Amino acid sequence: MDSRLLHDLKKLLGVEAVLHKPEELLLYEYDGSVEVARPECVVFPRTTADVVQIVRLANRHKVPLVGRGAGTGLSGGALARQGGIITSFARMNHILEIDAENQRATVQPGVVNADLSVAVAHTGLHFAPDPSSQKACTIGGNVSENSGGPHTLAYGVTVNHVLALEVVLPSGELIRLGSTALDPPGYDLTGLFVGSEGTFGLVTEITVKLTRLPEAVKTLLAVYDSVNDATETVAEITARGITPAACEMLDGWTIRAVEDYVHAGFPLDSAAILLIEVDGLREVVEAEAEDVADVCRLHHAREVRVARDAKERDLLWKGRKNAFGAAGRLAPSYYTQDGVIPRTKLPATLRRISEIGKKYNLQIGNVFHAGDGNLHPIILFDERNEKQFRDTVQAADEIIEFCIQVGGSITGEHGVGMEKDRLMPLLFSEADLGLMRRVRDVFNPDGLLNPGKILPTSKG
Repeated sequence: MDSRLLHDLKKLLGVEAVLHKPEELLLYEYDGSVEVARPECVVFPRTTADVVQIVRLANRHKVPLVGRGAGTGLSGGALARQGGIITSFARMNHILEIDAENQRATVQPGVVNADLSVAVAHTGLHFAPDPSSQKACTIGGNVSENSGGPHTLAYGVTVNHVLALEVVLPSGELIRLGSTALDPPGYDLTGLFVGSEGTFGLVTEITVKLTRLPEAVKTLLAVYDSVNDATETVAEITARGITPAACEMLDGWTIRAVEDYVHAGFPLDSAAILLIEVDGLREVVEAEAEDVADVCRLHHAREVRVARDAKERDLLWKGRKNAFGAAGRLAPSYYTQDGVIPRTKLPATLRRISEIGKKYNLQIGNVFHAGDGNLHPIILFDERNEKQFRDTVQAADEIIEFCIQVGGSITGEHGVGMEKDRLMPLLFSEADLGLMRRVRDVFNPDGLLNPGKILPTSKG
């Protein structure tokens, strides 16, 4: 890196807020994906003014600039694919305002997702988007990836809960998008920026909607001896017009991995389980829970268990949200995919995933948001074995290609990043991609902000 730029960054932020030695950068060449890319330096701003000056310096020196939250992303979105500067928002982690009466909060991008819900719990509110990594991931990262989670089946993904953004454009210009009003006039630029994976600007402040905690909650665990029976249950629940707060599925292999790790009470001999949650007014919850249980039994659930109290409910969810950690105990590495399919295609897709695993001699576990067809196959491998790594990536691509063939998409919540940009032409025409490039170039004309992400760098 240019020594003058390094000097200017240290002068601006302080020596302790600029990392540039090789051993300091090792951590920042990874996120939660299998991708690797090392930055030339990492900086830690504390204020919006710091970010403005960082962007202006990067612009002056024509150096790539990448925003980073907690690094829990699964598509390489927060990696410096072309080197340059990573701007870590770890120190911009303050809740700036809580307006409980109007159900709003304003936060800096480094605020951890779950911490906001904890901070407002005493008011009877929470922040609804709940990625599985919510105890670590940041709201800024959630905005960049438009993150989902188990409870977004009923409550919606991040974009449905963001009202306004403060953004630093690649030029160094500071703008505000949206407002605290529910339907502000003009173009929905806030919606455009959410999910843009840091290619339009660096978000420095976020105003979000807070959601009232439900009066009642019931969490059901349905146990199956057949994966098909579990998937047919999901389709039937939807067909009956029931929208649970969450509807999650784990297959037999994943159940055993989780139970060995978390001891959540999942039956070790089952082929699949559904974790279904309904919430709302007490009378409605009672009726919906009974309807859901009836559908589960109709499709041959051998047991339908209702969590007796908050402690048992939390344990069941601990099992679901620690599924990836459980898989990590069983192999040196694992690769988590993020395909989306129509719910009716669940049985066929799970069969195809099993076939692909056998083809490459790879263990693949399945844990996913069954209610909205968002799959998360977990492929176990040893990254020290080059052939196994190549086979793993090929297997993942074949899974995603099948998702597209049955009418789905290449990602539901983890983003495109540098992991799936080459797959975008399978889903979009060249005209579609050309329009996306033109939109990006309006905000990021020199391509310095998070380059090499989302859009393929060449045709085909």
